[in-house]
Amino acid sequence: MFNFFNKENNKKIEDPLTKIAALLIHVAKIDENYTEKEKDIIKKAIIELGSKNDVIDNLLVKAEEIEKNSNQILDFTKEIKNMDEDSKEKIVEVLWNIIYSDSSADMYENNLMRRLTGLLYLDVKTVGDIKNKVINNLK
Repeated sequence: MFNFFNKENNKKIEDPLTKIAALLIHVAKIDENYTEKEKDIIKKAIIELGSKNDVIDNLLVKAEEIEKNSNQILDFTKEIKNMDEDSKEKIVEVLWNIIYSDSSADMYENNLMRRLTGLLYLDVKTVGDIKNKVINNLK
């Protein structure tokens, strides 16, 4: 589990988490097949990041609205790119888990992950290793 935000001030927690959730939703929707399995992965990740169970459904509704009305991913990545390397890598692992929730990655999903790798200032090899770890866990 990972928790990046102070749980004492829920207002401060939910705003960055909503943007992170919007990025996760964007990745889930990139293949035009946003499934319940992907939603469950996103919920679990956002709770591990520090959201409370009683607000997760409202947070996801808000994140879905933000994602729907946005035409760029830069705003979603701002919260993540300032995190430490371990935290970024855990979020990338969640992203790969979302992508491979249907056991495959299409060219749009792979392209998006290449873009995110650069936006989050991550090493390509590290992201590839995380991807391989996720794929191996599917076997």
